[in-house]
Amino acid sequence: MNDSHTTSLREELRRWPTDEAAARAVQDRLRPSVRLDEPGPEPGFAGTVVGVDVAYDDERDVVAAAAVALDARTLAVLDQATAVGRVSFPYVPGLLAFREIPTVLAALDRLARTPDLVVCDGYGLAHPRRFGLASHLGVLTGLPTIGVAKNPFTFAYQPPGDERGATSPLLDRGDGEHAAGEEVGRALRTQKGVKPVFVSVGHRVGLDQACALTLHLSPTYRLPETTRASDSLCRRALSSV
Repeated sequence: MNDSHTTSLREELRRWPTDEAAARAVQDRLRPSVRLDEPGPEPGFAGTVVGVDVAYDDERDVVAAAAVALDARTLAVLDQATAVGRVSFPYVPGLLAFREIPTVLAALDRLARTPDLVVCDGYGLAHPRRFGLASHLGVLTGLPTIGVAKNPFTFAYQPPGDERGATSPLLDRGDGEHAAGEEVGRALRTQKGVKPVFVSVGHRVGLDQACALTLHLSPTYRLPETTRASDSLCRRALSSV
């Protein structure tokens, strides 16, 4: 992150919302800053891709976040970090980023290298307010981000072809604010005969590239290696608290 992003990020964290109305106002204020005019890095680029994920213990109001840095070409793990914090925002569908981002940022800050791409276990533009975790995190940090989710949230899709790499549009059902049929992401078959994942743009990466990157990051399993590594690490961090 550059100095201007670091300064603005500190200010955002200082006034982090604690109720639904304030959180929605933050989404409305930051959403226009999402950049959709950059293609993003090529699959297998020379650089670092970081996966982030969180795990909760709601009984103790604890959240653990993990950030795992991989070589974007070989997918070898280069670095990893965790952070544990208190859940400071209630569970509200569409506002989960406000429960997760402070701890995710703390984990990212503990990495020894700056990511060239961040892959979130969640949504970007595939979000009722077009500002999911991947978009929110991207705007705050200035980093290229994508969202790769395990389910389609509230959106509709037709199953993609059975072969690896097949896609189909992830479409808005329509809700008065957004028109039915708007493409917000894609269902992507990462392995033949295995149910798809759901890819959406976060910030500074186009949808075609986001799908290509996700496919490169998923050579063997349904989920990207970034997600698999960060999911395992955050669960271990939570169990050790």
